[in-house]
Amino acid sequence: MAALGNIIWFVFLGGFLMGVGWLLAGCILCLTIVGIPFGMACFRIASFAFFPFGKELVDVRALGESRIAGTTLANIVWFVLAGLWLAIGHVVSAIACLASCLLILPLLLGAPAWALAHLNLARVALAPLGKRIVPKGAAYRSQIAVAGSGRLENRLRRLPDPVDEIDLLP
Repeated sequence: MAALGNIIWFVFLGGFLMGVGWLLAGCILCLTIVGIPFGMACFRIASFAFFPFGKELVDVRALGESRIAGTTLANIVWFVLAGLWLAIGHVVSAIACLASCLLILPLLLGAPAWALAHLNLARVALAPLGKRIVPKGAAYRSQIAVAGSGRLENRLRRLPDPVDEIDLLP
């Protein structure tokens, strides 16, 4: 179901345009040495913007990793340089998805899920540094494992997969 949602998302609902926006921002930011870390974050998130279903963006601390010093300051710089504009693009696309849901309801019943995907991308567009893209189940298992004691790898192997009622939700 996630594959079908990703195909519809990519072709009809702005996945291609938003992914290209992330790639363009990454290329522009990689023109300077200072912008390379920001550009690399753009490239990672572009892959999520192209095909967001079945994946989740999580904070690295939820995965048991530590954030690099200065990530908060870098996210503030990011917000000024590119984050606000990419977030606006995703919010406009979310509104377009919801409008299509109201106008063409019988054809696009999943439009609210696609609007939520755009809103998730808008949220990460504001502060993308310190985020990782993981499969949905891995994010759930890692959060439980980090909260408990013991080695992360052993705990991840023993946890069951979460039950997703609707696979199209980002």
